[in-house]
Amino acid sequence: MLYLKALYMNLRIKYKMFVLISVIMLVVAVLAIIIQQYAFDFYDREIYKQSSKALSLSSISIENELKKMEKLTFMLSTDSTIQHYLRSIKSGLSDYDNYVVKLTVKERMVNIGALDKYVLSAQLYDVNDNEYAVGANSVTVFQDRLNEFKQLTTVNKGGNTWIAPYSFDKSLIAAREVRSFEQLKLDYIGTLALRIDMNKLFRDLAKGMNSNDAQLIIMNHNEAVYPDASEFPIDSLAALSGKEGYKVIKYEGRQYFVTFIASTYTDWTYYTLIPFDDIFDRVVKVKNTIIIIFAVLFIAILFIAVSFAKGITEPIERLNAKMKRVQLGHFEYIEEPNERALAMDEAGQMHRNFRIMVERINELIHENYVKQLTIRDTEFKALQAQINPHFLYNTLESINWSAKLSNQTHISQMVEALGSLLRTSINLKEPLIPLSKELDIINHYVTIQKYRFEERLDFQVNVSDTLLHCSIPKLSLQPLVENAINYGLEQMIDTCSIRIAAYAEDNWLFITVEDNGPGMEEAFVAQLLSGQVQTKGSGLGLKNIEDRIKLLYGEAYGLMVESEPNGGTRVKIMLPYEMRGSHV
Repeated sequence: MLYLKALYMNLRIKYKMFVLISVIMLVVAVLAIIIQQYAFDFYDREIYKQSSKALSLSSISIENELKKMEKLTFMLSTDSTIQHYLRSIKSGLSDYDNYVVKLTVKERMVNIGALDKYVLSAQLYDVNDNEYAVGANSVTVFQDRLNEFKQLTTVNKGGNTWIAPYSFDKSLIAAREVRSFEQLKLDYIGTLALRIDMNKLFRDLAKGMNSNDAQLIIMNHNEAVYPDASEFPIDSLAALSGKEGYKVIKYEGRQYFVTFIASTYTDWTYYTLIPFDDIFDRVVKVKNTIIIIFAVLFIAILFIAVSFAKGITEPIERLNAKMKRVQLGHFEYIEEPNERALAMDEAGQMHRNFRIMVERINELIHENYVKQLTIRDTEFKALQAQINPHFLYNTLESINWSAKLSNQTHISQMVEALGSLLRTSINLKEPLIPLSKELDIINHYVTIQKYRFEERLDFQVNVSDTLLHCSIPKLSLQPLVENAINYGLEQMIDTCSIRIAAYAEDNWLFITVEDNGPGMEEAFVAQLLSGQVQTKGSGLGLKNIEDRIKLLYGEAYGLMVESEPNGGTRVKIMLPYEMRGSHV
């Protein structure tokens, strides 16, 4: 089972679809055969019901007529006139008397009803085996046959005995002993044989069952009562057991639908034989037609399934071939003929997406190649540019010593502050620095600005020592101080106070830069935050600072500006509370 499962899983998609459709068709075929067989069984039962009903009605009609025949034999055998003459014959008569008796007995038999329409002849035999026969179809009964009559009727002791037809006489015979009931002696005085026209009887009462499509057979145990000769083997019918039922029997290449029912009046069993092929001729033709149609449909569906599977798997196989080509390192996409006309299904979309992906990869490869060349060129230029900061530091150091030698103290301090500011800004490579280093940069910047604005600049820092080791983005406060000088101090005549404060609350670190400058309109503040205003000084605007904070920490952090005309400006930076180094 696992082997078959693994084999199926490793099949190609079109073969999987072929197997799947084949299995579905086989399941449908099996179900159709089961349903068809059920329908045929149901049809058999319906045929049995109808034929059994017809057989029951026919058998009842036949047996009613046979009862009349039995009653007729009783009337003939018990008639007082016939009894008298038979006793007289037993006692002995002259030839003339015998002639008169013969005429009288025949006349009496006719008067009682011996010439019934189903009676071929009524034949009475006296104790001397002389025959008294009436009817147009009487036959000569040989002595051995007469002895058989006597032997069979003796068993029933005057009761009716049914004698089956034989080769020389095709009629059914109702026979009985004639016994004298004078003084209840019950002496044997003759034998009566009533020959019945079975063909006429069954033709009239079998309700068409003896037609070309069906035939009636009556069995008395293992002996055929009617007809005396049948094409169908009698032993096959005798093997059927039970009071009633049906069975399909095959004989000489033909099938017969046999229905049987036991008689309630005699020991007979009635059988109807219907040629099975004749009944189901149309059904078999329909069945064969359905099988042929199903086979044609099966082949057609398989052909359609293969074409359908090919229509699905062929684009996938072509795409797989392209992927293998890309796998070997060939990123140049080769477009197939009519590829632009691919359907808009999943396979077509996969082809289009793969083409776009390969083209994009190829572009990225070229871009990456160009970038690598650019990076190498930049690295080379960076190595050359490393000389420039050293040259700048050496130059500032020379200016510083010249100022000291000339006793220009303020020039010396400005040069030292500028050198420290440049050195700190250039050497710090990390995006996050401690708050203390950011304040050092600001102090160097403010030192330079105080020589410019002197007493007009009032700068204060209110930050506890515990917060000096908190991480903040590099150059996030210095531009704010620079903006306070550019937009506050330069616009004032009086002293401008700039204050930096910091405090922690829960897991947040808040740093504020506040000045008492002329303030700004709300619209101007919005333009600053959106980056629409060209900033003065270093060029690092509020929008740049806020974007860097959100990029580092997320959308929940950033800065907030509070300002109004003649009310000063207050910028608050909101950061996560994080400590650095050994002070964590």
